[in-house]
Amino acid sequence: MLPLSDDQPTRSFPLANLLVILVNVYVFAGWQLRVRGGLENSVELAGFIPIDYAHGAPGAMTHVITSMFMHGGWMHLIGNMWFLWVFGKSVENACGPIRYLAFYILCGAAATGAYAWLSPTTTLPLVGASGAISGILGAYLLRNPHARITTLIPITIIVRIIPIPAWFFLLVWIGIQVLSQIAASSSKVHQAGGVAYLAHIGGFIAGMGLIYFFEQRKDTEEED
Repeated sequence: MLPLSDDQPTRSFPLANLLVILVNVYVFAGWQLRVRGGLENSVELAGFIPIDYAHGAPGAMTHVITSMFMHGGWMHLIGNMWFLWVFGKSVENACGPIRYLAFYILCGAAATGAYAWLSPTTTLPLVGASGAISGILGAYLLRNPHARITTLIPITIIVRIIPIPAWFFLLVWIGIQVLSQIAASSSKVHQAGGVAYLAHIGGFIAGMGLIYFFEQRKDTEEED
């Protein structure tokens, strides 16, 4: 399922959300692809490696932040930024631009922390905005469960575009992450890389918990 748009109006242009997208694109196209040694070396330089964090290696904490603005390839970047554009606008509208940026960073850090806590001996670098974006999705589920998500659904050779309730779309999404993590954990085959489903799950839960503290409160008192 590919989300195309939602039906939630916003009070102002989502400047902070756009800024996050531009930073991600710049880091990938302006640094990762240009750094000496190419994409693989950039991941080694600034990706988050759980075992380094566990051993207190210098720079490990810094890489919690740098890794969430890096990506493993164009498709990884485009997919993440598309989800962020569709769902981030409404969350920024609820939080305001400054709080939204703080919320985004904290969700990303929580996602990375969950991954490191449950996979402390992993030597593979973790990169990507997926954990932070998962937090955006968790917040969206709580704030706009009845929003309609215009979704592209491929059915064999037929492609349909239909509106889907946000709660259904997002519960299916997080369900896929959980089932994928269970499948990956039970697999006997060691993979050289792949999707960090634990980070997705951790970020989603963090977003659901943190949005209460970051969304702007509306004044419930009215003047006579």
